[in-house]
Amino acid sequence: MPTPKMDFAAQVWKEGATFVSYAPELDVSSCGKSVAEARAHLREAVTLFLEECSRRGTLNKIGSLG
Repeated sequence: MPTPKMDFAAQVWKEGATFVSYAPELDVSSCGKSVAEARAHLREAVTLFLEECSRRGTLNKIGSLG
């Protein structure tokens, strides 16, 4: 089963020298040294999360996808 494409909100804030990024709909987060890096890392984390959900057959348990 292919991993679906989806839009999600990304919240980014600074904690010390690190930028934290968070997708509240999926409860997935990441970080980086800049806003752009934190967003890119979040996209990668979300992709991995969705791939794992697809592999496990649990995509239907994600609210906006089910």
